[in-house]
Amino acid sequence: MSLSSRFDSTDENVRLPVSASAIGNQIRTTGDHQNAGAQPSLADTLPRARSWHRSRVLVCGAMLALGYFLGSSMDWVRPGVSANEQYLNANALTQLRQELKVVSSPLQMQSDFQAKVFEVCSRSVVHIQSERFAGSRRGMVEETGSGIIVESKKIPGFVVVTNRHVIDGTELNKVSIHLHDGRILTPTRSWTDKASDIAIMRVEEKNLQAARWGDSDALNIGHIVFAVGSPFGLSQSMTQGIISAKGRRALELGPSSEVINQDFLQTDAAINPGNSGGPLINLQGDVVGINTAIASSSGGNEGIGFSIPSNLVRQVCDQLLEYGKVNRAYLGVKLDPAFDLGTAKRLKLDRIRGARVLQVYPDTPAARANLVYDDVVLEFNGTTVLDENHLIHLVSLQPLNTEVQAIVQRKGTRVTIKLKLTERPDVHQSSNNRTKPGTGVTVDKLGLTLHELDTREAAELGFPKMSSGLLVINVDAESPLAGRVHVYDLIEEVALTPMHTLDDLYDMLKDRENVSSLTLKVQRSVRGRTQTQVVVVGEQIAPAPIRPAR
Repeated sequence: MSLSSRFDSTDENVRLPVSASAIGNQIRTTGDHQNAGAQPSLADTLPRARSWHRSRVLVCGAMLALGYFLGSSMDWVRPGVSANEQYLNANALTQLRQELKVVSSPLQMQSDFQAKVFEVCSRSVVHIQSERFAGSRRGMVEETGSGIIVESKKIPGFVVVTNRHVIDGTELNKVSIHLHDGRILTPTRSWTDKASDIAIMRVEEKNLQAARWGDSDALNIGHIVFAVGSPFGLSQSMTQGIISAKGRRALELGPSSEVINQDFLQTDAAINPGNSGGPLINLQGDVVGINTAIASSSGGNEGIGFSIPSNLVRQVCDQLLEYGKVNRAYLGVKLDPAFDLGTAKRLKLDRIRGARVLQVYPDTPAARANLVYDDVVLEFNGTTVLDENHLIHLVSLQPLNTEVQAIVQRKGTRVTIKLKLTERPDVHQSSNNRTKPGTGVTVDKLGLTLHELDTREAAELGFPKMSSGLLVINVDAESPLAGRVHVYDLIEEVALTPMHTLDDLYDMLKDRENVSSLTLKVQRSVRGRTQTQVVVVGEQIAPAPIRPAR
């Protein structure tokens, strides 16, 4: 008997009742026919059924195990496939490789195109190493960066353009410029501009290949670009990305940065430490930017890099090489860095736009053009003004002694004015026009020396990055706040009014000349944590003893 027929037969003879009622009926039937020898009892049937059921399970398990073993170890059982047929023979492999060479696929064409872009620009990209003294604690520090070789009509020969922060504070004989072919050059002269973070180094070598400048104004969001340089010291590296944004301004570029010309290109091409000063290249192999900074929480590339547009770099370089400095025009105003929607609506604007004037300095282009407090500059020389930093950038790049038109919002009405721009003096270097830390302005009524805090200084002093207010530089011994306000406290509000500038405080004190007390909201940084306190100043408060500033 075959295995299958045996199991089929057994299944028919030992099928058990499937319900309680059936079992009950069978039991009852069996009891009713105790003497019926031809009918097997339930007691005889159940053991025989269990035995056959166990045998069936064991045999099925054995069959499954045997099938798994044969299927996994005996590839030769599969019809039509031999071991040799699993691999390409030499002729077939050669033929496929030949086809890959001649087929012009879009991927291959793109790859070849990118290789040509690198071939065009790579010989002009340099690796820069500099060594400078960083104080008695740190000693000599080595910096690495990148640069690009270009030519200028202003002077004969070749120059290397890079970021100022790559060579800042370094003597020329401590700077080495590494070329693509292994040559190492030492610059003979340098020019720097801290307001744009651009540096130029002159080299005497004749046998060099200069890169070609591209038009950064022709770039649009989505255009493909390449970052070339020395990330982490790995020279002649190229990464690909796109222009992801334009006109990035108000970036915090480090605690010592004084960059006011901010109009950055944003790209997702990988930019890492060591890329600073290297070129951003377009699809024609032309330089459209100088890679300068990254937005990163890890210190490496996170897909957001910033490049100085080539048109700005060229303008700065031309002036540095011709005049030894960059001549920057200015208006002579203090602009509002905290221009908000509430103020915009008060000035009859539908949204935040333009740059609001807080103060006009005497004997300046703005004063001569009759700009006044609360004017909002909406257009400058035909360009829509986006914010106060944008206006600074536009004004500073205008040629000196030229006349330009501006459109301002004044008391709800658009007014056109003409300005003749002159050179920016050192005292007007930023929109905030804040005093330098350590000097400040003394407010006699409070007995405090105060300084308008910016976001860079806030981070240095342990305050949240976006903190603003008046930083306490000194507390006079006779101050009614002595002992209650400390040096490096930050006054955020006076009489529930936010304090962004010293003018805000002067206006508040003027409005409350006859009030004997003031309430101050003060923020204090203690071991990296900030504490907020409310301080009341009035005639009843006696001066406290002098405490050393720490």
